Amino acid sequence: MAVNNELIKDDLYEAVNGEWIKTAEIPADKPATGGFNDLVDDIDKQMMQDFDDFVAQGNVSGALGQSVELYQLALDFKRRESEGNAPLRTVLQRIEALNSLADYQTNWADFILTGLPSPVNFDIDADMKNATVNALFVAAPKLILPDKTYYEDGNPQKEALFTVYRSMMEKLLKGAGYNAAKATDIIDQAISFDALLVPNVKSAEESADYSKMYNPQTFAEFTAHSQTVDLGAVAKQLVGAEPEKIIVMEPKYFEAIAGILTDTHFAEFKNWMIAKTVAGLSGYLTDELRGISGEYSRSLSGSKEPMKQQKYAYYLAKGEFDQVVGDYYGRKYFGEEAKNDVHQMVEKMISVYQSRLTNNTWLGESTREKAVLKLSKLGIQVGFPDKVNSLYDRLIVDNTQPLLTNLLAFNKIETADMYSKWNQPVERDRWEMSAATVNAYYHPFKNIIVFPAAILQAPFYSLKQSSSANYGGIGAVIAHEISHAFDNNGSLFDEYGNLNNWWTDEDSKQFKNRAQQMIDQFDGIEFAGQKVNGKLTVSENIADAGGLSCALEATKSEADLDTEAFFINWAKIWRMKATEQYMQLLLSIDVHAPAKLRANVQVQNLDDFFTTFNIKSGDAMFLDEGERVKIW
Repeated sequence: MAVNNELIKDDLYEAVNGEWIKTAEIPADKPATGGFNDLVDDIDKQMMQDFDDFVAQGNVSGALGQSVELYQLALDFKRRESEGNAPLRTVLQRIEALNSLADYQTNWADFILTGLPSPVNFDIDADMKNATVNALFVAAPKLILPDKTYYEDGNPQKEALFTVYRSMMEKLLKGAGYNAAKATDIIDQAISFDALLVPNVKSAEESADYSKMYNPQTFAEFTAHSQTVDLGAVAKQLVGAEPEKIIVMEPKYFEAIAGILTDTHFAEFKNWMIAKTVAGLSGYLTDELRGISGEYSRSLSGSKEPMKQQKYAYYLAKGEFDQVVGDYYGRKYFGEEAKNDVHQMVEKMISVYQSRLTNNTWLGESTREKAVLKLSKLGIQVGFPDKVNSLYDRLIVDNTQPLLTNLLAFNKIETADMYSKWNQPVERDRWEMSAATVNAYYHPFKNIIVFPAAILQAPFYSLKQSSSANYGGIGAVIAHEISHAFDNNGSLFDEYGNLNNWWTDEDSKQFKNRAQQMIDQFDGIEFAGQKVNGKLTVSENIADAGGLSCALEATKSEADLDTEAFFINWAKIWRMKATEQYMQLLLSIDVHAPAKLRANVQVQNLDDFFTTFNIKSGDAMFLDEGERVKIW
């Protein structure tokens, strides 16, 4: 694409994306549009057409056929209208029947399996100190507002959001069969219980530090946190045995839980459960309630309308059968040939990264060797998985039952399956993201990088683009995920995914100093009326910096080197037009910096950017050499 190089000297992102931003329209049912979002829209349109074709043909079998059955059931709004709130009332009656914490204890494990709100979130993941075996993790429940920082005095969004929340809940509770007085009481008490949680849970910034996540406790230590509820009993019911060790992700919350789950607070707790259940499940009832149930989230994001019925039904089916739908998409629209081609590209990027680590000048020899060893053990997953989890064969749609009843039954099967993996070997090759997802990830506990098929297309990757443009797109994304193995979180884990310090003290100090430079580079930048949190975004910023610099080095090995195309496509993949509400929400909770800053700030750390576009002191994009942050 033709871009005025003089404009780039002022603002790379605006020079590349400015014309697009002027004409781009944010869809009514979304808070943003742009590079990633455009790909999502195209994939959604294609897949919704395919699902409609499946319905018309009526001959799709197996788990994919069941996803189509669920799609049809979700689309039958006439039936949902006739069923009204009856499917939800059945669930609520179980909560309403509770008269004490002892009653709740009797039902607790089954409530968790069904997907009802719990004062403790139990999860299964690789043990961070022994990553070959799955362990039991526990955390606090989610707050009503997006993050605990929203509750701070002076936060202008606090009261506005609670007003929207109250308005939405009044309508939903009425739809669930409660009168106005009862609805007000439920909301008041739910907010009161939420307030008990706030001082004791982690903020998004605190949660972004993986090193503070691992707080193992013995079974006796864990159960001693509360005398009013039996934490150990529910843990044993979920995993089928008494775990020797439980990994507490939020110690402060469990130190306070005895004062939160009390008979005195039981009414607040019960109404919190009712409010959370109604908010979470009303969307599976009538179309009117579906629209109302999204009012709070749309207020947060700035989206104007609910999803259209067809897209809603497709998203629901895709969500329940994510690997099945992803497998279909990957095999039909990506294929084995492209899968192998991109796999080779990933291997090349790993080779470039290995060379950079080997020749690193600020790491000592022993740390360099460990880093290269970790890189050599990095698992690669590209396109779509070789096989789909057999769990999906157990998800059978019962057309005689309402949509909500089916979804709760599915949740019970899926949650029980998750807990059955406790104390079992970690399945390192199991995908945790659908191949139809426009994204990629690194898993520190497994030391693997994953690139779903959906992201492996233009503007990220295309045979029609130059190699330099591809490296500025998918090459930088690939190297970004590799860099996560060596960011402030990933660097804490060894080649097997164990939380294990493999750094010398001197090298660790050097790395922390450089990470602090990255924090300082982003911290406090004004954006969307607020400021960037450098600590919250540091891991992603380190990965961006490493990804971009390594992709640039790979680009230089190609015969058709074009650094202009490299930097321009880097800026293009981050193009985004979003509502102010959505940008402000992301600034509070997202570990990624705003897209524009990802495009503009990172290139300023690369010397080649300045020579490529002849950027000099005095130009807006210029950054003194001494201020350029260089890590990987």
